[in-house]
Amino acid sequence: MLIEKNKVMNLTTITEYEEVIEKHFLDSISLCKVYDLSKSVKVLDMGTGAGFPGIPLKIAFPEIEITLADSLNKRIKFLDEVIEKLELKKVKTIHARAEELARNKGYRESYDLVVSRAVANLSTLGEYCIPFVKKGGYIYIVIPGMVKDCHDNLPKELLLSWTPEQLEYMHDIEYWRDIVSKSKMSEIISITETEGNEECWNDWLKCDNEYAINDRKAMEAGGGKNLNFIAIILRKK
Repeated sequence: MLIEKNKVMNLTTITEYEEVIEKHFLDSISLCKVYDLSKSVKVLDMGTGAGFPGIPLKIAFPEIEITLADSLNKRIKFLDEVIEKLELKKVKTIHARAEELARNKGYRESYDLVVSRAVANLSTLGEYCIPFVKKGGYIYIVIPGMVKDCHDNLPKELLLSWTPEQLEYMHDIEYWRDIVSKSKMSEIISITETEGNEECWNDWLKCDNEYAINDRKAMEAGGGKNLNFIAIILRKK
């Protein structure tokens, strides 16, 4: 369904069957290496997009109860089709932005686990996700980052799309490890560089919003060699 619908909607740049399995599905369920999903838990996939990692997690671990939230209604309609076709149970979709949903008391501190892939920088994602997690619950997020911090000598390719001030939000693993370790609201479980960084960037650049369109300049000039995606797992204190 994903590959067919992608012909008329921008859902993903990964369209080969084998790559979809490896870089979307296997990457999505890799969370099970650090979190026990075999039991009944409540999960929120914030900014789910084409349903990753939410749909693969639901297929692999049918006992979880999952909510898929996204700000674009066309994606939600696609996911509704997927849920109906696959006859998935205990899964619902919500058309809403994170900041709007967080004001709804029915969703605050309601989830054991919140997952989110590349929808904002870490500071913003933390603000988005933490309100939904129960005390002791987990947050799994993937954000754009730098292979090595280079703010003192920024590559000219990156400056084609971003100002130095904008790039201040992008850092390497050690920077985020130091920052998150000082948080009073959460503790670090793991911070790692994700596999398939090129595919993650390609997915983002295919989006039709003004930010993705602007980012293409730097990536087309080779700026991607300085960038990566970083996976972070936190536990709410």
